Amino acid sequence: MMVTRETILEHLAKVAGPDGKTPLPQSGALSEIVVQDGKVYFSIAIDPARSMELEPMRRAAEAAAASVPGVSQAIVTLTSDRPAGSGPAAQPPRQPGPRAAAAQAKVAVPGVRHIIAVASGKGGVGKSTTACNLALALARTGLSVGVLDADIYGPSMPRLFALKGRPQVMSGRTLKPLEGYGLKVMSIGFLVDEEAAMIWRGPMVMSAIQQMLREVAWGELDVLVVDMPPGTGDAQLTMAQAVPLAGAVIVSTPQDLALIDARRGIAMFRRVDVPILGIVENMSTFICPHCGNASEIFGHGGARHEAERLGVPFLGEVPLHMTIREKSDAGLPVVVSEPDGPHAQAYLDIARKIAAALTGGTTGRAAPRIVIE
Repeated sequence: MMVTRETILEHLAKVAGPDGKTPLPQSGALSEIVVQDGKVYFSIAIDPARSMELEPMRRAAEAAAASVPGVSQAIVTLTSDRPAGSGPAAQPPRQPGPRAAAAQAKVAVPGVRHIIAVASGKGGVGKSTTACNLALALARTGLSVGVLDADIYGPSMPRLFALKGRPQVMSGRTLKPLEGYGLKVMSIGFLVDEEAAMIWRGPMVMSAIQQMLREVAWGELDVLVVDMPPGTGDAQLTMAQAVPLAGAVIVSTPQDLALIDARRGIAMFRRVDVPILGIVENMSTFICPHCGNASEIFGHGGARHEAERLGVPFLGEVPLHMTIREKSDAGLPVVVSEPDGPHAQAYLDIARKIAAALTGGTTGRAAPRIVIE
């Protein structure tokens, strides 16, 4: 049966909005309703101080949406972001002060000792492949590791870990992550079809990331590796503000165009007081599968030079090689499929440097004070 936005709104009309009187569709608090493959997603804008008070409203809205014939799952979140053009005009922003800083206090994910973000200034530099293999390499050093795929618009972890199926609901809204090669993995890709386009605005993206952080049974982990989307947008700011990040790993190719965007990524993390664990130069050299000769297609050494210039650690190089690409596409990361090979060794060397930085640092950091000028 075809599920339409109009049908969802009809059912939501039975639920009172944040004021307790106005039907939710007329309250001006609803975000864009997304319907994909029988699943419904939307958020409700509220005063964050009333989040506990309005939790019954959220549950009622979720139940109403789930009751629509043809809907297999409904996910409703509360957000403090009001949809553009709805409700009363926003008040002028106030300058951050002591109270604002306190309101941004981060809350750690229970059981998770360190959270690291694997990021890039632009797409196409091999960030997700690097994040996957680094997580597996960290596990080889003896750490308990999980992977959170925060790349909402282009989730890659289901393919890289060869995982299919839906996470089980354990209790209430808590999801049980899938497991691949001994790692706990969570991705929005487990909730939608591989070819489905995620047409979500910023508040929905931020809500989804918060849910995957807070409403997943991660258990006891030494490290949670977060595969960030490329760029410096909503997802990065959400992650930096929501949890105490132990640091960020920046992935770049050696070419100047990629390094320009990598600098922006480093500047963004520094702005929000997230330590830079280092830079990885991916696709450092091309290794011919026939003769074994190395060619510097994208140049060579650019990331190392940039790390020295910016005063951040250079973690290592990973070559552009057919084996890495083929194994990744097949869901057989080289760290587990060829653990004694040179490519796995490259990832393992980088992972050891990251592990040393984590154990030598603190387990938690104060919330960043973000000022937009």
